[in-house]
This record gives sequence, C-alpha cells and structure tokens, in this order.
Amino acid sequence: MRFGLFIPQGWRHDLVDIDPAEQWATMSGLAAHADAGEWESIWVYDHFHTVPVPSHEATHEAWTLMSAFAATTNRVRLGQMCTCMSYRNPAYLAKVAATIDIISGGRVEMGIGAGWYEHEWRAYGYGFPRAGERLARLDEGVQIMRQAWTTGTATLDGEHYQVDGAIVRPLPLQEGGIPIWIAGGGEKVTLKIAAKYANYTNFDGSPEGFSHKSELLEAHCTAEGTDFGAITRSANYNTVIGATDAEVADRLDAIEARVTPYLGSEGATAFMAEYRSGEAQGVGTPEQVVERLNRMKERGLGYAIHYFPEAAYDRSGLELFEREVMPALL
Repeated sequence: MRFGLFIPQGWRHDLVDIDPAEQWATMSGLAAHADAGEWESIWVYDHFHTVPVPSHEATHEAWTLMSAFAATTNRVRLGQMCTCMSYRNPAYLAKVAATIDIISGGRVEMGIGAGWYEHEWRAYGYGFPRAGERLARLDEGVQIMRQAWTTGTATLDGEHYQVDGAIVRPLPLQEGGIPIWIAGGGEKVTLKIAAKYANYTNFDGSPEGFSHKSELLEAHCTAEGTDFGAITRSANYNTVIGATDAEVADRLDAIEARVTPYLGSEGATAFMAEYRSGEAQGVGTPEQVVERLNRMKERGLGYAIHYFPEAAYDRSGLELFEREVMPALL
C-alpha cells in the first residue's frame, strides 16, 4: 500500500490557536518531516472557508501551498484532494500545475473534482450550478488539461469552456503529463469520467462503499474500453492513533476540547461524531488500524491518504503510525 499525508492548512479548524505568522512554519515543518520519511506524498484541500461552518479562522489556499512545498521539499509528491474545477479556468490551472511540476522536479499530482461546498462557491461569486453542470465542467476541464500537458496547447469548443490554442509551455516534466486523480464517487457520471481519464480515483473508504464503487468503476471501464487494472484506487482516512484504547480516547477528547471554543459544544460534538462512531477506519490502536487497512488492501485499495487532526500540535500519533502501521502495509 502507498501512503499520503494531509498537511493541516486550517480548513478543518486544524491551525486554531497558532498565530498566523507561525502557521507556515507549522505546515512546512510537517512537509519536511514527511519528505524525510516514508510518505510517498503530501496533500492539501482546495477550499477557501473552514468546515463544518465558515469562520474567520485560517484556510490557506491550495495551489499557493503547492508552489511553496514544491520549492521547499525534495522527494515527496505533491497533491490536492481535490481541486475544484470551477474555481479556476482549466487552461490557466493547467499552466499553474505545469509550472509547479517544473519547480518540484516533476512531483505534482492533479486531484480534481466537481466541487460541493455551496457556501464558498456563492461567497466567491461562482454561483452554484446544478450537479450536472458541475460534472460537465469537470469532464471538459480534464480534456483541456490532458491536451495541454501532452501537446503544449489546448483547444476545445465546449459547452462550458472555450479555449483556442492556449499555449502551456514548458510542458510538465512528467512524461505523459501530470497524473490525474478523479475524486468523488458519483455512480453515473463521476465514475464514468474516472473510467475515461483517471490514473487514480479517490472515493468512499469504507469496506462496503469502496467495494461497491470499485465494481461500478470496473463496469464503466468496460463500457469505455479502458483498463480498470491500470487505475489506482485511493481513499482518505481521518486518523487518530494511540498505543492503547485509553490513549485514543484521550486524543479524541483533546481534539474536541481544541475546537469547542470555535464550534460550540454541540458543533464540536457533531464534528467529532465520525471519529467516535466506531466505524472510522483510521481511529484506534496500531493493531486495529493495520487490520482494517489490510482488509481494505484485500478489496483493492492501493493508496491511503491520511489526515491527522492533531498533527499541527502533537506529532506523536503521526510518528506512532509511521513506526507501527506503515511498515506492516508497505
């Protein structure tokens, strides 16, 4: 199994109480830690407003961070899970990504999706088109990026995007262009787009959900005449790990206490519900998490991307995962 690490950027209230002047040092320090270790990749989210509710707490912009990480790391691959297609013109985005690929020495991954966070769409003046339109934009945008990265130009007279000889030079350093991750598990459209274009997918990480989406992806690949086996399937995992059940509980309590001043008591309880549900694949002792991820590996999971909500404040859980979980699955 391959492993990626989300770097806290504030979106999930994971930089609260850290002075803005110190936040880049926190993020870059974690990126350097991953770069020096066994992580294959580091990731950020492409969002402008915090979740589960918009607030005035920090949310650092994804592609700015991508450029900064490209210049300050040496080995790890760099991704976003996932970029919202409609937030940037796709020809412009292709140019940005190609430049960062060159800065990084050929380490960029393109995670791309249709987008969903209505509040930030409307706040930034993008409206909020129906799902079908957002997905159609995703399809057209991926076509533009693939052209740009393989030929150096892009032309498309689409319903939503029109580009005419957009020049994207120099090309990315990666032969064949930047790898494309299609994120989302929409069964009729998103997985069809993935079957047509994706090098990687990213969808439901629960055992039953992952198997179901995998079966649908395979059916779409058969219909499109593409190779299901050539697509690496990934999932994201919220991860809180402790040496004992009691330590896991203490860590969860500490996270809840940290976000309560910002979300309120009820909001913090709701925020923590997925961690405390008993179904979170990444929450538990090393033995429990290894067992769950091994089951996912047997179902075809090839890449697990982990988010540690406490990483900006306490790396001990992250380091425990590195010592006891990763070696059992690599």
